[in-house]
Amino acid sequence: MTGRTSLTIVLAAGEGTRMQSAMPKVLHPVAGQSLLAHVLDAAPKGAGASLAVVIGPDHRAVAEEVKRLRPDATTFIQRERLGTAHAVLAARDAIARGADDLLVVFGDTPLISAATLARMRAPLKNGAALAVLGFQAADPTGYGRLLFEGDRLAAIREHADATPAERMTKLCNAGVMAFDGRRALEVIEKIGNANSRREYYLSDAVGVVRQLGLEAVVIETSEDEVRGINTKAQLAEAEHVMQARLRKAALEAGVTMVAPETVYLAADTTFGNEVTIEPFVVIGPGVSIADGAVIHSFSHIVQASISKNASVGPYAQLRPGMSLEQGVKPPKGS
Repeated sequence: MTGRTSLTIVLAAGEGTRMQSAMPKVLHPVAGQSLLAHVLDAAPKGAGASLAVVIGPDHRAVAEEVKRLRPDATTFIQRERLGTAHAVLAARDAIARGADDLLVVFGDTPLISAATLARMRAPLKNGAALAVLGFQAADPTGYGRLLFEGDRLAAIREHADATPAERMTKLCNAGVMAFDGRRALEVIEKIGNANSRREYYLSDAVGVVRQLGLEAVVIETSEDEVRGINTKAQLAEAEHVMQARLRKAALEAGVTMVAPETVYLAADTTFGNEVTIEPFVVIGPGVSIADGAVIHSFSHIVQASISKNASVGPYAQLRPGMSLEQGVKPPKGS
């Protein structure tokens, strides 16, 4: 996407009442980072990339998290909850400033990847007005369905408004969309609320695009990548998927794990070469492990630096700020 400008709008205004928690939904952690942190990390960065985050009216903690993670971002407040298109238009001023590509993503989808967002932008360069992220749902109940006429995307039908035949479709809307930035505001402002809930659905952008004689396309990804988090059970499922992803990446980078399914990692854990991690180890945020280090079983490490050839544990607890010097080993008999 060299030379193209982008605006990413992250929708993060949800209260998360089904989480049974006073904490805003997007601040709940997966792999040691907030849901929002994972999404912001996936958003385009660098020259030509801008970021807007839509938050709720009483979400000061979310605004502070945005400022901490992405000081370049602008926050906007959605004061009424009238649907996803309404939420996007809370950031109208950012859209009006103009960008080649507009990405709309959700702050409660921590498994979304930068690679997928790049794939979403690619059709825009080739003339599409809209790219919709889709996935094959094991159980499509509750999801909007992607409906085609021939090989062309014709509509996204919300589950509540779908016919029994349309509900048989398993290709579902993930919610993430990429718009041609030059037409985005025009398209989103044309979305109405003629549906059973009287809300402004961003999914109706497909119909608007077709009415304007423009092209909408579908980019498919896995169901795991677009998991939204609405309950503690879904949070645990996302943690399971994220841990599998982090363990796989560590193994591919050369880390030795005898029983990887018993090791818990943080998203920001860094490893040197020839690192060994024994079973039943928990690594929290802010940990770096240098070349040749061995982490023995039942150790718990948070915000600590492990130097070259150090031997940690078993049963060690390293607290924030601790640093083990090169070659340190536990005393005999420990």
